[in-house]
This record gives sequence, C-alpha cells and structure tokens, in this order.
Amino acid sequence: MDNSSNYYCVIMAGGVGSRFWPMSITKHPKQFMDVLGTGRTLIQLTFDRFLKILPAKNIYVVTNEIYKNLVLEQLPELTEKQVLCEPSRRNTAPCIAFANYKIKEENPNAVVVVAPSDHIILKEDEFVNDIKVALTAAENNDWLLTLGIRPSRPDTGYGYIQYDEKSIYPVDDRLRKVKTFTEKPNLELAKTFLESGDFLWNSGIFVWSLKSIMAAFEKHLNDVDSLFKKGIGKYNTPEEDDFIKETYAVCQNISIDYGVMEKADNVYVLSVDFGWSDLGTWGSLYSIREKDENQNATVGDVLTYDTKNCIVNLSEGKIGVIQGLDDYIVVLQDNTLLICRKQDEQQIRQFVNDVKIEKGEEFV
Repeated sequence: MDNSSNYYCVIMAGGVGSRFWPMSITKHPKQFMDVLGTGRTLIQLTFDRFLKILPAKNIYVVTNEIYKNLVLEQLPELTEKQVLCEPSRRNTAPCIAFANYKIKEENPNAVVVVAPSDHIILKEDEFVNDIKVALTAAENNDWLLTLGIRPSRPDTGYGYIQYDEKSIYPVDDRLRKVKTFTEKPNLELAKTFLESGDFLWNSGIFVWSLKSIMAAFEKHLNDVDSLFKKGIGKYNTPEEDDFIKETYAVCQNISIDYGVMEKADNVYVLSVDFGWSDLGTWGSLYSIREKDENQNATVGDVLTYDTKNCIVNLSEGKIGVIQGLDDYIVVLQDNTLLICRKQDEQQIRQFVNDVKIEKGEEFV
C-alpha cells in the first residue's frame, strides 16, 4: 500500500443534526441513519469512501460519548481505541486537537484528512483522487489544506473561500493559496462571490500533516493546544477518559475555521467537483433525492393528490395521505409530526428549541 500507512482519517460524528428534526433527534442523529435509502448510514458511507484511500486501522471517529456504542455497532471494523469520545460539545477545534495528540502517540509522521460524517459525495472516484492529491501536497509542503467546492448557485447556507488567482501548485493547477474565508453571506454578497469567479464553497474537509496542524495550534490556538498537551503519556491508556473529561470541562468552544484557518498564512485550497452536499437541510436532501412526476421526493408509504415540489418522510409502518400542498416539508417520525414550508426551513432550529422547552426533551 504505497505510503498510505502514514495516511490517517478523522471522521467528525458528534453533531445532533437538529435541522433534520424530527427525523434526526439527539439520541439518534442523522449520521447514524440511512438517509439516502442505500442500505448504509451516512457514517458508514463516509467510512467506506476512506477505506479506498487508507487502512481501517488508521481511521478515527470523534463523537459524543453518548454515541460510542452506535459508532462501534455501525463500524465494527473499529476498535474502541479508534473512537474518541467527547464528554460535551466544544465545536471542531478541540475535537481536532484531541485527535492530533491521539494520532501523534501512534505516528508522528501522519498526514491526516479530517471530514464530517454526514456529507454526500455523488462522484466517489473523483473524491478518492482529489483526497490523494491533497494528501500528497500536504505530505510535501507545510500547508493546511481545505477542499473548496465550485459553487453552482449563490447559496447563503455555506461559508466561502476566496483564493489567490496567481498562486498555482505546479503539480495541479486546482490548488491555490487562500486569500480570505467568509462566513455565510447574504444573498447579494453570495451573488457577487459567484460572479467574481474566485470563490469556492467551504466543504469543511481538511488535509494536513500532523506536524503542520500541531504547529498551527501552538501558534494560533495555544490555550486549546496546551490543555491537550498536558495529556501526553495518558492518551491510549486507562487514564485518557478522566483526563479528557477534565479538559473538556474547561476547554473553550471554538471552530477550527475561526481558531486556526482564518489566522494562518499557509492555508491552501484544492478546487474540487465531486458531487458534494453537506446535507445540512431538508432542502439539500430534497435536491438529491429522486422525484416523481410532480417533483415530490417521498420516503415511506405515501399517497399524494394535487401535491408538488414536496419532500415527505414517514417512519416505517406509517401511512400518509397528502393533498393540496406545494413546496412543503412533511416529516412523521415516531410520535412527532413536522409540516413546514421549504422556504422557511431555517426556522426548524427554533421549533426544536420551543418543543424542548414546552413539550420536553424526549421529543428532540
């Protein structure tokens, strides 16, 4: 296996996926579901993709401790040592710092790809090739790499990356130096980005050598790094659990984008087009699901009348009859029903919050 023994993958799988409520709930979030109807859950599909690039023993999953058994059940190829359990949610920087020290104990020469567990990749072969290009670049240069998606529309739901048009990696001209990161823009700004042609969607997939990312943490996010540094000698031992609980109790909540990537000056982006969706919303799922002649995407036992452009999701054993709806989300999961206009789906997080307060945590 050429040099893939130094290649590692960290799959981030701790999120709750509240925008997919009520299908995705705290005790069983979307990454552990077969959202696409393929017979494999999202985390299993992610794992399968990385197996084409590196060995199973080099794949780590960072998740919340309440999902440890779900991860081991769905990915029986992993040992307990490969499942990093977070006692609380602290965003992406602490989870990457945890993984850095864990992997360093095993292989200080590691080159690591960090990826979310719940993304959709429609062109798997291109994905595999692009990750290999990024791993090789990260192995040979002191770069922090991210994958940028060519935008197909002025989407306000993604972060954007602007690249320097002059800097070109001689091996692959799709690899450029990053100029700026921009958080989710408003529609006018998103249109401007699209027209200018030097902006990409931020995929949230990162590639770097362990040496480069650890140096970047030391420089830009030292307070987080020094907390995890105190655990040297405890990682991969029985003391690790207690140490991590103590560390997370005092660690700040910060993203890798904000904490490191926006501050570092050695950040590069590889422009890719492998049929990506971050599957963050019902609308994004609607866009990739198969539709009937009325542009309805349905899962479950559904009859529709005079209904179009809807996404309908019913849990097993339920029957739904939908009449007269246009452009709606309809979800029936166990004891919870959601009916919401597609254009208003950003309110779902608010609904979840209200249900939690007024009806109880068992529904979310």
